[in-house]
Amino acid sequence: MKTSVLGRTGATVSSIGLGTWQLGADWGDVSEKDAHAVLDAAVESGVTLFDTADVYGDGRSESIIGAYLRQHPDAGVFVATKMGRRLPQVPENYSTANFRAWNERSLKNLGVDTLDLVQLHCPPTPVYSIDRVYDDLAQLVDEGKIRHYGVSVETVEEALTAIARPNVASVQIIVNAFRLKPLDAVLPAAIEAGVGIIARVPLASGLPSGRYTADTVFAADDHRTYNRDGSHFDQGETFSGVDYATGVEAAQEFAALAAEHGLAPATAALAWLTEVPGVSTVIPGARNPEQARANAAAGSVAALGPEFHARVVELYDRRIRPLVHERW
Repeated sequence: MKTSVLGRTGATVSSIGLGTWQLGADWGDVSEKDAHAVLDAAVESGVTLFDTADVYGDGRSESIIGAYLRQHPDAGVFVATKMGRRLPQVPENYSTANFRAWNERSLKNLGVDTLDLVQLHCPPTPVYSIDRVYDDLAQLVDEGKIRHYGVSVETVEEALTAIARPNVASVQIIVNAFRLKPLDAVLPAAIEAGVGIIARVPLASGLPSGRYTADTVFAADDHRTYNRDGSHFDQGETFSGVDYATGVEAAQEFAALAAEHGLAPATAALAWLTEVPGVSTVIPGARNPEQARANAAAGSVAALGPEFHARVVELYDRRIRPLVHERW
């Protein structure tokens, strides 16, 4: 497994981490036993970063991770959590009192005295420009409640605003083969500032895996069913904002490119991301141990090289760019 330093945290983390939204059972039932099996498989495969949030399963994901790490104190896992989505999304709810309440809740869920990394969880755009917000986060660092703070964003403009702040350790942003806009300005700015980049939604809700067809039906409680139009949260979170039919067609082309390199499409998509300059770690989710192992294996794939990258860009420019590039 390749590793890199996660920006201003100074922590060395695996190039493939584990996103744990699924462990909150927000995508369908996942038993606690099955969740622990996923975490086991990830750690055994070299994963050293778990990404979670206080709203994943209303804290269930954090609690499962906390219990797992107490049972495996030598796992060496860096836990990045998020806060801010427990209340209506208006800037005034990102208050000092709420930060403290959310922080204490995550500390309890994870069973620790200090949180490794706390990220603002895609707050309203004005929040990224409020000085008091960063002062509050810095105060939590001074008090030993958190070690580092960062942000999770929806847009490149939000990312650039946060990167300009001197103590933001990391930025989590959607970047994948079907969302290349962060490569234009965000990743170069992060490199220059020494800010870590956590690549989220790296498989565009599963599209580049090549497993889905135009006739695929997702469960009613799966956001790939109920949020395609952005009616529940930002549309860009589902299939990276690409309309499903176009995404399936583009995924077929990506799968052919991966096959030329002898790789499964999902493996190629993740391995390519680990090679993008400025990306610190990539956080695919997994609902079972097999997925966790397969995702982690992408962190040790031989270099795909500039020709692969050029073909990813060509596919994006031809199929995807007109649909999403100016939106996020």
